[in-house]
Amino acid sequence: MRYFEVTFKTNPCTATVNDVLSAILGEIGFESFVEENDGIKGYIQQPVYDEATLKEAIANIPLEDVTISYDTQLMEDKDWNEEWEKNFFQPIVIGNRCAIHSTFHKDVPKAEYDILINPQMAFGTGHHETTSLILEELLDAELQNKSLLDMGCGTSILAILAAMRGAKPITAIDIDTWCVDNSKENILLNNVDNITVELGDASSLQGRAPFDVIIANINRNILLQDMNSYTACMHKNSEIYMSGFYVSDVPMIQEKAKSLGLKFIYHKEKNNWAVVKLIME
Repeated sequence: MRYFEVTFKTNPCTATVNDVLSAILGEIGFESFVEENDGIKGYIQQPVYDEATLKEAIANIPLEDVTISYDTQLMEDKDWNEEWEKNFFQPIVIGNRCAIHSTFHKDVPKAEYDILINPQMAFGTGHHETTSLILEELLDAELQNKSLLDMGCGTSILAILAAMRGAKPITAIDIDTWCVDNSKENILLNNVDNITVELGDASSLQGRAPFDVIIANINRNILLQDMNSYTACMHKNSEIYMSGFYVSDVPMIQEKAKSLGLKFIYHKEKNNWAVVKLIME
């Protein structure tokens, strides 16, 4: 499969601008991103790429005083998944208790929970601070026999760890068909059978039975937009863990959560990224 490499220059080039741009590009078929000094590079399969759709997405970015330019290059035909795995995905150990690696990795440290993934360029290898922050929360949380929702599941490593720690049943949802397919593959790799993977967004939560635990690792704007949908499927004392935003965004998240009846328990941080834990009162 041939890919387009699209180089985006953002002005101002900030983490927030690049995160929002990545989220929007993901919705139109971009599969992976690499940070640059002046923006990001995005990768999309040749048959999926549509320049008119790309221009419309950039024109409607929900940020003021931001300019974005881009250049497009058709890459040579090669196994980009294999190339990405060899060059970017390395094993990771979380809290000395959870090892995340792929089938080609050797000499992986022994851990209480061993997770195999074939990332296929989907977000969520555990290397990003937001993913590792929620992994750490799941390692400490009481999950036995608790129903759990993984919103924006990516590779589903969060759902897989939750399943290994006794959560059931588990629902994993993502807006990206690539993530849904990759999640199903990773679930099979780890021999867990209590995770249902679905394609959808927050609107698909309407009318669902309450979950005991919700995890949502997306981005600040989407979380603020969809938090009411999450709380609509929570009961008293349901827990929600959210990440995908910076420490400076915590007060905004906290304010929105309070308006929806959520009690702020704490936040933790890593390299300026944050995770919050809240409970429905």
